[in-house]
Amino acid sequence: MNYEILLAFSIATFALALSPGPDNIFVLIQSITNGRKFGLAVVAGLMTGCLVHTTLLAFGVSAVIKNNPTIFTIIKIFGAIYLVYLAISVYRGGDSISIKTENKPVKSLGSLFRQGFIMNVLNPKVTIFFLAFFPGFLFSNGISTIIQFYVLGLLFIVISSIVFSGIAFLSGSISTFLIGNKKTGFVLKWVQIIVFLGIAIFLFFG
Repeated sequence: MNYEILLAFSIATFALALSPGPDNIFVLIQSITNGRKFGLAVVAGLMTGCLVHTTLLAFGVSAVIKNNPTIFTIIKIFGAIYLVYLAISVYRGGDSISIKTENKPVKSLGSLFRQGFIMNVLNPKVTIFFLAFFPGFLFSNGISTIIQFYVLGLLFIVISSIVFSGIAFLSGSISTFLIGNKKTGFVLKWVQIIVFLGIAIFLFFG
């Protein structure tokens, strides 16, 4: 088992979870608008959706690896190219982080859980991202690839849950900080670009 690969995966996941995106911004907005427990309901829904993506990836890609290693190599190359594309998309995007909360209707905990789950499961970008991100971090030659994908998926869920829950609990302070510091968006933007490019290089040459 290669623990260095798991550490690299954990660091990349932490950086990505911390970078501004639709999921953590949605958690932040719901936490500011309705309260921390409502933000946590969104987190629970999002992470449950990640478990579905992990399952699809584990059984689908594991079959590819078993039947054709060449196709698996092509998947990793595709993943590297897709991550470069994501980096370019972030570069072309703006530096600002919008946290507008006006006219946001109050929803129940159950409805926010369902919304988080549905917006994750039905988002094809999440499926493609998991397919691009996970295969390059398989960490053992002796453990079933299905188990390895589940380990990576659970690690991704645990780290993302910690970061997103932190956003929910610190939502008031985070929103004040974001509004008061104009350079925050610029810094987080470049952190995200560097992470995407770093993972792409790792996949391409790994």
